[in-house]
Amino acid sequence: MFYGKLPILLLAEVSGRSANSTNSQIASYILNHLEEVRNDSIRDLAGKCFVSPSSISRFCRDMGLNDFAELRELIAETDLKFEISSDSQEAQVQKKDFVRQVQEGIAAVCESLDMRQVDKLVKDIACYEKVSAFGLLKAETAAMNLQTNLLMLGKVINTKVHFSQQIAYMEQADEKDLIILFSYTGIYFDYEYSQNRIHPNIKRPKIYFVTGNPYVKRSAFLNEILYFRSEQNQPSHPYQLQVAADLIAQAYAHSISKN
Repeated sequence: MFYGKLPILLLAEVSGRSANSTNSQIASYILNHLEEVRNDSIRDLAGKCFVSPSSISRFCRDMGLNDFAELRELIAETDLKFEISSDSQEAQVQKKDFVRQVQEGIAAVCESLDMRQVDKLVKDIACYEKVSAFGLLKAETAAMNLQTNLLMLGKVINTKVHFSQQIAYMEQADEKDLIILFSYTGIYFDYEYSQNRIHPNIKRPKIYFVTGNPYVKRSAFLNEILYFRSEQNQPSHPYQLQVAADLIAQAYAHSISKN
């Protein structure tokens, strides 16, 4: 279960900018007319969006793309898919099949998430003044959920909805920063930019990576991996991340109550 790069970038433009902004309008048009624009030239797309070709070029650069040719390539290879959780034609069975997958996903987090790793993260959250949590699409809702819960516990942390703003923040982060990345599939950095572009000097932030991908490993770039077992399907996707985020908040609450 992987979301393509194009939906990530376009939805970031729609959700992270004013509805009246040029970028938001271009992104919305492409999302609503994906098949229609697959073979469009830059002038074709500009005409349909009622903007100039230079606005389309600027739109591409704002998303981190090299040019319109790269955008057109992404449009050509994008195939939006939605996973149906049940083969049944009965609504009651469909409901039960969906809820069962969600419950199984939540149970998998309970059984597999290493609370020793969570406790290590909680201690760092308490120690670092600059704490941020980021994710893409549904994963960003887990980051926002953690931000809200920690605020209720007296700890203010940062998050950014727009992907380019997340990357820009990490490019400027240093050893004083603690960053928590939620990535269900573990391919957060496959969407835009390379890891080498972020914090190129030795003063790197400390990064915790929360994921359902068992193949993500600790590295000089990712300091700690918080892994939970996952079937990598759409039904359990947001719920597993939310449970992981809530367990972090719960552990933080217990930690500060002891002190």
